[in-house]
Amino acid sequence: MLDLTLIREHPDTVREALRARQMDPAPVDEVLALDARRRALLTEVEALKAERNAVSREIGRLKDPAERQAKIEAMRQVGERIAALDEEVRQVESDLRNLVATLPNLPDPAVPYGRGEADNVVIKTVGEPPHFDFTPLPHWELGPRLGILDFERGVKLSGSRFYILSGAGARLQRALIAWMLDLHIRQGYLEKYPPFMVKGEVLFASGQLPKFADNLYRDIEEDLWMVPTAEVPLTGMHMDEILEEATLPLRYTAYTPCFRREKMSAGRDVRGIKRGHQFDKVEMYIYCKPEDSMRELEKMRADAEQTCAELGLPYRVVQLCTGDLGFGAAITYDIEVWAAGCGEWLEVSSVSNVTDFQARRANIKYRPADGGKARLVHTLNGSGLGLPRTLIAVLENYQQPDGSVVVPPVLRPWMGGIEVIRPEG
Repeated sequence: MLDLTLIREHPDTVREALRARQMDPAPVDEVLALDARRRALLTEVEALKAERNAVSREIGRLKDPAERQAKIEAMRQVGERIAALDEEVRQVESDLRNLVATLPNLPDPAVPYGRGEADNVVIKTVGEPPHFDFTPLPHWELGPRLGILDFERGVKLSGSRFYILSGAGARLQRALIAWMLDLHIRQGYLEKYPPFMVKGEVLFASGQLPKFADNLYRDIEEDLWMVPTAEVPLTGMHMDEILEEATLPLRYTAYTPCFRREKMSAGRDVRGIKRGHQFDKVEMYIYCKPEDSMRELEKMRADAEQTCAELGLPYRVVQLCTGDLGFGAAITYDIEVWAAGCGEWLEVSSVSNVTDFQARRANIKYRPADGGKARLVHTLNGSGLGLPRTLIAVLENYQQPDGSVVVPPVLRPWMGGIEVIRPEG
């Protein structure tokens, strides 16, 4: 959430940021109008309360019963007016908070201007796409031929965009998760195993509500929400807390399944398991002091890159432009891996500095060691990595002419002796 003082004192900065994000700046004027109304109401309420207090003291000194009763009646009317104004203040403050909650984070000055995905900037490419002396198969053909990917039964169980991994395919998925968690632990992250369902206020704190309500799955009876990413519970862990400066940075990693009502864009290639309503992801998350957040962003990006490199996957780093930034992000790098069968780059990680945007919503601060006023922390998040696209890249890039798939060496300790996945039977 943006700082209301920033909007009030620098509205043009916020308007320009919204324009850079290809958004209508009109909500800034609505915020300013509500804020002015709130302050005017508060001024009136304070004046009436001061008047009531002064008259109440005067009533106690009055000797004339009639005069005293007249003052009491007048103050009763003032009290009714104060009650009405207090209720109006509560409503205006609620409307103001809800409106400010819809405004995205401000792009960092380093973010390139752009209208959308086509204007993102490729920072670097590492590794060469593999060359085959045969036509590589996409995973939606390769997986069923190997007997490790079952679309039909997934649809029978849950409908479109669901599938079943079987045998070595399921084991490969599990190996990827376990290996990535262990790698991030070595990189300095503390593993967490959070709930996969959270309260609405946790989703608000992370920036998912109210904007993305239509993309989330909800248990209405218990009023719990299925997590769309481990970023959500990792944000909520320290809601309404004041951390000690000496504990920062806090670096966490967590595995969760992720649940999203994916809206498939018309004309977009969504064959296979590239996009689904349920998928697995290993997340990295950092709490740090504001002055350290850009350095922590570079660390997190390097950690995500290392994950791709150790899997032996060609990858590239893409900086998102202003028009493609996520709602809470101030600056974002996407990590994309090459998938030989699909013939495209697939995003497997999105690494973002969210600055104090989530911390303000979640009320997460730290106490400086010098004893000064508590300050908002900065938070960062990044996939490390997302599945199933990492699984897709492994299957398609490591496929062999006979239809088998070589297991990357780093994953073999979790594969129970399987070094090559061959067709079942």
